[in-house]
Amino acid sequence: MSRQEQNVLDLIRKDMDSFVGQEVKLKANAGRKKVFEVKGVLEQTYPKVFVVRFRERQVERRVSYTYADLLTETVQLSIGETRIGTQTN
Repeated sequence: MSRQEQNVLDLIRKDMDSFVGQEVKLKANAGRKKVFEVKGVLEQTYPKVFVVRFRERQVERRVSYTYADLLTETVQLSIGETRIGTQTN
């Protein structure tokens, strides 16, 4: 991974740090033309991954994704109509 790519991922992580604890809408590619959509809480950010907590059928679940997933748009996070974790030029 180049230095520039790492800097972009660091910027995404720092951007997401300000949203920890807030309700987010998660949209993720689940493969074979399936899309996983859920509302949850951005629970924690770590150096390489972030964690979203949500309830599904009376069970609390957690999923984790990498910041590269956001960069490649495999995963999308938004608060209201505002997408977070995307690179803007």
